[in-house]
Amino acid sequence: MHKDKVLVLGADFGTQGVRVAVFNSDGNCLQMNFVPYPTQYPRPGWAEQRPNHWWHAFQDALTHCLSQLDDRSSIKGMTLCSTSSTVLATTKEGEPLTEAILWMDNRAIRETEKINASNHPYLKYSGGSDSVEWMLPKTLWLKNNQPELYKQAHLIVEMQDWLNFKLTGKWVASRCNATCKWNYADVEGGWSKQFMQDIGLEDFADKLPVTVVPVGKPVGEIKHEVAQQLGLPEGLVVFQGGIDAHIGMLGMGVVEPGQMSIIMGTSFVHLAHAPKPIFKKGLWGPYPNAILDNLWLLEGGQVSCGSLTKWFKDQLAKDLNNLPDDTEPYQVLIEEAAEISPGSDGLVVLDFWQGNRTPYRDPMAKGCIWGMTLSHSRAHLYRAILESVAYGTRNILDNFSDSDFKVEQIVACGGVLKNKLWLQIISDVTGIPILKTKFSEAGVLGCAICAAAGLGLYESIPEAAQNMVQYADTIYPEDQNHKIYSYYFEKYKKTYELLACQMHEMHQFHQDRGESIE
Repeated sequence: MHKDKVLVLGADFGTQGVRVAVFNSDGNCLQMNFVPYPTQYPRPGWAEQRPNHWWHAFQDALTHCLSQLDDRSSIKGMTLCSTSSTVLATTKEGEPLTEAILWMDNRAIRETEKINASNHPYLKYSGGSDSVEWMLPKTLWLKNNQPELYKQAHLIVEMQDWLNFKLTGKWVASRCNATCKWNYADVEGGWSKQFMQDIGLEDFADKLPVTVVPVGKPVGEIKHEVAQQLGLPEGLVVFQGGIDAHIGMLGMGVVEPGQMSIIMGTSFVHLAHAPKPIFKKGLWGPYPNAILDNLWLLEGGQVSCGSLTKWFKDQLAKDLNNLPDDTEPYQVLIEEAAEISPGSDGLVVLDFWQGNRTPYRDPMAKGCIWGMTLSHSRAHLYRAILESVAYGTRNILDNFSDSDFKVEQIVACGGVLKNKLWLQIISDVTGIPILKTKFSEAGVLGCAICAAAGLGLYESIPEAAQNMVQYADTIYPEDQNHKIYSYYFEKYKKTYELLACQMHEMHQFHQDRGESIE
């Protein structure tokens, strides 16, 4: 096939909704549409979504894109990515048995503690411990707390697996997800039966989709009836994707060691490739061959980022909801915060509204604000929240540096790119330049890159990325601001050191009362 006449489809299922886009082989986006779906919070620390909402939103977004195309028959391949460790129980036919447990859900604390107490050698491939957000703790939670549901389920799967099944009728796992969130290590032969037995999942081979497909390899052709339902061509090949942020790494062109990609959205995900394994507590990984063969993936993450600014707008800036239609509430907050000096006149905020991923891996950590005086305004607090997320990013980058992995440049994408003040703050705090991609939706572009490589339009995923990703401008740190922020950054770290014990005691107090404040 001549690559100039081939189109590829990408679908990025994020926390807030699904984005579908159609690309040509040069990486130019021809059509794109986003459709939201809701999240339920049935208890503090819990977060759930309904799988059928994902599918209906996908149909709507896809229909809009296809209606704008002259020739949909040119679409030859597609790939999807999704939030990781969004877990559901399903029948053999793919019918969900309950709501899906969203990635940010923190209910599986006890199960995570049991996994980490095993001290199994496989844990070295996840930085020494698992996270409460991951697939195996949530699967164990279902087994321990909803045994009848667990017994009834044909499989416990991720969002990624369920969506691929809906398209192809095949139950498979992504090597990206399995390696990064399921304690799968192909350098050790794949799954460890002993590890699974130690943690209480001795039946894993019967309850998980254990056939693992690498990123960019075929899952299968789209089912005839699904192609007709969705209006897609017969014979379209579905290629394996993976975790949304990780596939977004490809959509940012970060395929060689030295650069770091940061997906800046509801949460932040920091990803970098290394030519050899780096074993360091506080980092996730090193993940062998998770995305690309013969490279080790290192990961850091912040749970609460864009969600903090939304929380601030919704809870503390409700007056901005009554602005004229052409006035954006966030832009008002940004303009107000831009008038405040670096450091927000003595405010320090911990960005742990939903716990801390890395480097502390502390689901019991909580948000904190100190330094308030009567002279502080809404603008001070908003800027301090932006700065707190930047401090969290620097904390992770310092952990990388301590492992002799020097980050020379950050490549960024996501919703935060709309906030130029925030990007400048992150660059000033970290002291590292930030390169912006021209096309900001790296998830769908990464999916397109996987499909283009899978179809043979390029010889490899790295070659496809190098040809399909384009860059915009670079933001550089200001030395004077970096010096100021270095002082505040030390206060940020010290605040957690001093308050962590108090946070844990508060968690235990409520747990003893049968309550939850996760």
